[in-house]
Amino acid sequence: MEENRNENIQQEAENLSEILQIRRDKLTELQNAGKDPFVLTKYDVTATSTNIKNEFVDDTEMKVSIAGRLMSRRIMGKASFGHINDGEGTIQVYFRRDDVGEAEYAEFKKWDIGDIIGIEGFVFRTKTGEISVHAQKIVLLAKSLLPLPEKFHGLTDRDTRYRQRYVDLIVNPEVKDTFVKRSQIMRELRSFLDGKGFLEVDTPILTPFEIGASARPFYTHHNTLDMDMVLRIETELYLKRLVVGGMNKVYEVGRIFRNEGMDTKHNPEFTSIELYQAYTDFHGMMDLVEEMMKTVAMKVCGTLQINYQGKDIDLGHWERMTMIEAVKKYSGVDFGAIATDEEAIAVAKEKHVELPEIPTKGAILVEFFDAFVEENLIQPTFIYDYPVENSPLAKRKPDDPAFTERFEYFINATEFGNAFSELNDPIDQKQRFEKQVADRLALDPESKAQVDYDYVTALEYGLPPTGGLGFGVDRLVMLLTDSASIRDVLLFPTMKPLD
Repeated sequence: MEENRNENIQQEAENLSEILQIRRDKLTELQNAGKDPFVLTKYDVTATSTNIKNEFVDDTEMKVSIAGRLMSRRIMGKASFGHINDGEGTIQVYFRRDDVGEAEYAEFKKWDIGDIIGIEGFVFRTKTGEISVHAQKIVLLAKSLLPLPEKFHGLTDRDTRYRQRYVDLIVNPEVKDTFVKRSQIMRELRSFLDGKGFLEVDTPILTPFEIGASARPFYTHHNTLDMDMVLRIETELYLKRLVVGGMNKVYEVGRIFRNEGMDTKHNPEFTSIELYQAYTDFHGMMDLVEEMMKTVAMKVCGTLQINYQGKDIDLGHWERMTMIEAVKKYSGVDFGAIATDEEAIAVAKEKHVELPEIPTKGAILVEFFDAFVEENLIQPTFIYDYPVENSPLAKRKPDDPAFTERFEYFINATEFGNAFSELNDPIDQKQRFEKQVADRLALDPESKAQVDYDYVTALEYGLPPTGGLGFGVDRLVMLLTDSASIRDVLLFPTMKPLD
């Protein structure tokens, strides 16, 4: 069986090599005849497939000039039918020797599926009712030297689709629909925030050092300054500097880089939106998230009832629970009644929950949440009041300083965003930063993590009470396009080279 498989692979390679040679020979023939398709620099397009289908009226004259990729062709002697894809869709074209010219028609019959062509003609409706273009002039605009995937099987291997997105877009039209919808989602997110008075800004992607956060960064080197630099893992600290400076509502649509694992929900580079608003808190951010999600879903999908991978998600209803309430609901353990770290450790052992590296009550609560709660959060849910141990940038709760004014929101058992009442006490912030970096160095002595003392200096000038939010755009696009993997919503996901 393995021998037959190898023979098939070798035969496919030989067939492809023969096809490639034939296409190159055709190109050489064109060039020798002074008809090199690659020297053309412009073609006047006056209509698209969408325009034609929407605007054509029977028994009226509609002359058009269109261009696109030849996707199919059926030659019937002195006449032929074909379809071109012009980027907006496909449209049928009728070619007749007596209309386009004998020499041109002979050339047309030598063109290949995948070639990009220009057509001038008029619109008509065939006997079967299909709106089509009757060609009067044709020209080859670009030669396709590689064949498109076989018509009925197409490009189905996902790995190849991600690596060759340009082919994927050609042969799988629904893929383009996903990315059109992604663009709509981005536009509506910006429109919503702009309408709320937020100002879009840009902050550095290259930063001078690794902050103490847990995410692992990518490093690069700046030759002129002769210094290592870090690709950002967040935009938070720069944006809050701007709030200190009096820009009270700011947001950034930013590319984020994290040198960590890859799976259906994670890519090393991804798009996030972070926003900060002075004089509000995490409750204000909750209200904003709920309104934003409902608004964007209605604008893009026309409904708040979203079907995602077979599950019905109701974006019109959002539940709100503290982390302690959620853990009690799904595990039966009431951390509100646990007083010490030792008690928490004992309960974790009893419930067979893995202990964190630093087993405090708050850190163990988070482990319980991961073990018992998250998988149950299918419908939109806000989880708030996080322990201070894993929330170094959030403001402590005034009535319970072991917890912070922080929430995350979950849909389909997936975290979609993270928000705080921002910590604005520079003394507390400095202490938390220093502890975070010390803990990081204790676990990883090779780490280059540092305290961002300039950010502490900014806080010393005074950060007003501020609510902040960060969320991943890619996961939102996955939800609203019913895409199973983050790679399905990234035009060019990170891939390991084949060689």
